[in-house]
Order: sequence, then C-alpha cells, then structure tokens
Amino acid sequence: MSGSGAVASFPLLRIPPFPGYTGRHLAFASERSEPLSEEELEEIARSIKDLRVAGTYWGRQPLLPEASYILVRTRDEALAARLVGSRPVEIPIVIWATSERTAPLQDSRNHRIFGDCDPWHLLEGAVEVIVDADDELAVIAAIAGIPVRCVGEGPFEALATGRAGLFEVLRGSLLAACAYTCPFSGREIGPTEAVELCADWRGLIDSNRAIKAAMGFASWKRSTVAPLLWAGTGDVQFVSSSSTVSPDDEVAIWKSRVSERRLAELALKGARLIEVEDGFIRSVGLGADCVPPLSIIVDRLGVYFDPAKRSELELILEEGDFSPAMIERARRLRELIVQSGISKYEVGRQEGRTRQINRRHLLVVGQVEDDRSVISGGGPVRSNLELLRRVRANAPDAFISYRPHPDVQAGHRQGRVSSEQLAEFADEEYSIGSASETIEGADEVHVNTSLAGFEALLRGKPVTTYGVPFYAGWGLTTDLGEVPSRRTAKRSLDELVAATLVVYPRYLDPVTGLPCPAEVLALRLAENHQLQAKGFLVRLRQMQGRWKRRMSELRLRVQK
Repeated sequence: MSGSGAVASFPLLRIPPFPGYTGRHLAFASERSEPLSEEELEEIARSIKDLRVAGTYWGRQPLLPEASYILVRTRDEALAARLVGSRPVEIPIVIWATSERTAPLQDSRNHRIFGDCDPWHLLEGAVEVIVDADDELAVIAAIAGIPVRCVGEGPFEALATGRAGLFEVLRGSLLAACAYTCPFSGREIGPTEAVELCADWRGLIDSNRAIKAAMGFASWKRSTVAPLLWAGTGDVQFVSSSSTVSPDDEVAIWKSRVSERRLAELALKGARLIEVEDGFIRSVGLGADCVPPLSIIVDRLGVYFDPAKRSELELILEEGDFSPAMIERARRLRELIVQSGISKYEVGRQEGRTRQINRRHLLVVGQVEDDRSVISGGGPVRSNLELLRRVRANAPDAFISYRPHPDVQAGHRQGRVSSEQLAEFADEEYSIGSASETIEGADEVHVNTSLAGFEALLRGKPVTTYGVPFYAGWGLTTDLGEVPSRRTAKRSLDELVAATLVVYPRYLDPVTGLPCPAEVLALRLAENHQLQAKGFLVRLRQMQGRWKRRMSELRLRVQK
C-alpha cells in the first residue's frame, strides 16, 4: 500500500515486504469467516492498538512536531485546508501527502511527509485526523482512539459516530470478514493469531530501525541475514567502508571479519556497534563451507560467548521472567530438537557403530582453537590438546571419546589433534554418526566453551565445562572455569532453553523467506534435511577443505 490510502477491501493485517518475500497475503476477504461478537471485536481492536500492527506498520518514522498536531491525509487538499482553517493558532498540521507533486499548505508550522510511513508513529501526537472516507488511516485512528473527520463519501463515514461506528467498520472486509492463513503452515488461523504474527514482525523491525549499516558480512550470508536486519524500508546497507557512517549510527558487525583498522574508524566516528553471530540452530551444513545461516543473534550489550562483558542473553537469564506458557513452549521445542536430532549444523540420526563400553564413558568435544569463543571464554584452556589433558587428569579410569569440531575435521580451521597426541589422553576419536547420536551415547560430556555442552543439556546429559560458555553458572553444569560472579540466578533447563532458543535469536524460514519463530525453523529442518541445497560455492569450499586436510596429514607424516 502507498501513502495514497487504502480501499475498504484491503485487510488491515498484512505481512511486511521483507527482502526476498514474494509469498501470499496474510489475509483476504472471505464470507466464510464466522461472525465475531462485539466483545471479540473489542478485544482484537485493543490488541491491534496495544501492539500497533494495522496498516503499513513497517513504514518510515519521520520527525514530527514536538507539540500536538492535526494529521491530514486526503486527495482533496483544498478541502483539507478549509477544514483546518479554524484550528487554534498553536496547533500545527502534519500532511501525509498523497503525492510529492502536491503543493504544500502555506504555513511555516506545517509538516509534509510522503510514502509508506508507520501510521502508529504518525498518530502518536495527533489530536485529530482528517482523512478520506475510503482510507484505512481512518480505521487505524479510530482504533487508536483519536477523533476522525472523514472527507467525502466512503465506507468509513460511520467512524464519525465513535466506537459503535468502529465495530460496524471492523465487521466488514477489513478485519472480521477476512480469512487468515498462517504463511508458514498454510493452515487457517483467527485474527488474534494474525495480530500476534504481525506483532512479532513489528518487534523485529522496530529493533532494527536504528541500524544504518552492516559490516563484515560475507556475500553468501547476506540473502538470509537481510530479512533479519531489515528496518522496514529500503535495503540493508551492507558496507565495507565506514565512509557513510555518522556519529551515533548503529552498525551491525560480524566482528571476526572486520579489521582492527575499520573498528578503530567506527569508534572514532562514535558509531554504536552491534554484534551479530550465528544462531544456535544454524543450518544444514557448515558455515565454513559457505552454507548461509538461518538464524542469527543480534546483541547490543556484548556477545554471548564472551564472559568478560554482560550480553543480552546473560541479562535475559539473570533477570528474565518466564511465564508458564513460555516454559511449556520451550519444553516442546526441546523435545522436537532431541527427537529430530537437530544440532547447530546438522539434522537427523545418522547411525554410528554399535559399541559396548564397560567403563564410565566421557565425550570430549573439540573446537576451532582460534575461534572467538575459545579466545574470550576458554581461560587457560586454549587448545583441544589441553582440554583432553585436563579431562584425563580428572578421570584417569574413564573411557574417553574425542569428537573433533566439524570445521577442523573438514580441513578449514585449526585445532587438529594428531593421532599420537590423541592416543596419550583419549581412547578413541569418534567422528562418525551425527553429533546428537554421539552425545546420546556418552555418560557425560566435557567441553571447553563448545555449544555441544548446551546440546548435551538438552539431551539430559551431565556436562562439565572447563571454560565459561553462556550456559555455565546457572546451576545446570559442573563448572571448572571462572564463572562471573554476576551470574547469580539458578535456572531450570527449560528456562535456559526459553532464553537461548526462543527469546534471544532470530530465525528465518527457508521456505517462505520470512522471519519466523524457532519452532518453524526446527520443523522445517526436521521435515526436510536438504532444504539448503549444495550450490557451487559450497561444493568448492568442501573440496578446498579436503585438500587442506590431506596436506595437513602429509605434513604430520613428514615431521615424523
């Protein structure tokens, strides 16, 4: 919809035009919907008002007068000028113009705006709205409780009669006489659930409005990251230089791919940096193989894996209040993840070999040794060899399996443990089968800062941490690292899941291209393991990894 208004048949609740989304509408006019009572209409209208989701709620939020004003949007501006001619001198006019070619009203106090704007933002300071009688802005203003004067004839003339007129309008095709379809499942939903979906999208867009640029994002990530960083208008500005950044601009950064020089330039400009990293349910395939992420985290306080500084995830865990409904939602998500064998990079239960181990079986999970989570959270444990050494020292009689990180095993990153080193501290390297199967086959899981420790908690395994991962310190793990004293809350497993998987990350549905709840992505991955096809770049990276791995093995043989 443009700033020229909306006809009565256009539904109030709509899906924002996220980058890449070309799917169907959320709602369409239908006589099949069951009639809603006045009480139901009142409740829906209250939710729409509280959540601010009707109309072009993703639109721009231009500067407005600090004082109260009259908001005008009509095709007949001469008539609008006459209607507001008797206003008190101190009240300015904000004209939401139907065209940039329209002549402005001759008054220095007037403000003029164009195009798709957020109507709720424009209504915040309005004391009255003058609008065409066929424009949805009249309905939104009435829902917001702002007096409406309609221009000309149209389906919304009844709004002049107050709340009774509003219910009459809402019973029409704009709201009650619509059929609503969940874009993710295709099932029919009611207007209340449609409002909640719109509220989720609005919350995401509002959180992005201050982001002016994104830096450090590889080109192959941008198509899936862009919808999750979109601010409602235009394109996400992926940049390689700080030249377009102004003081106080928020800049989303993938920090490991931004040079120290660029970071210094951003700091000198006074930019506010927001860290973006892969989410915890990421993809089918490795990031090192250029498989784009289907979830990210966006953190304005720090980053979840650095215990030196509080992150938004830590704040949620320390101070968050989780409702029974949220806990139940987290429990169902956890069960889906476990049953489907979902981990960060893979899905499914690939069968490993059947084994009988008569000793206490410990699984040690390796990491990429120059990964930021190891550098910032590993403390004195900076290598996989050191981790194995400490585990063996603490459990001399245990059967120890070592699982290397998939990026290291693929040959892309550093952290390989030689067979001679492995034989000194572990009983086997166990890299066949899925990560979930490997975890489920162990009695305990020992990690430095690896996400595998969190995945083991989901599967009910005892976990010992040697560094300080985000899930340490909440009463669920045996912690041998120096956990920050500020982590004082004790959390249940499903509270940890709620914070870590439901509240904190952002997810993208690979089918529709829409931002989605965690459950949607988990179901997509569980139902179709091949959603992320292997393109040329992915195959090339896998070939490079195999070549690097073979060269590493050759060097080790030469060194012998």
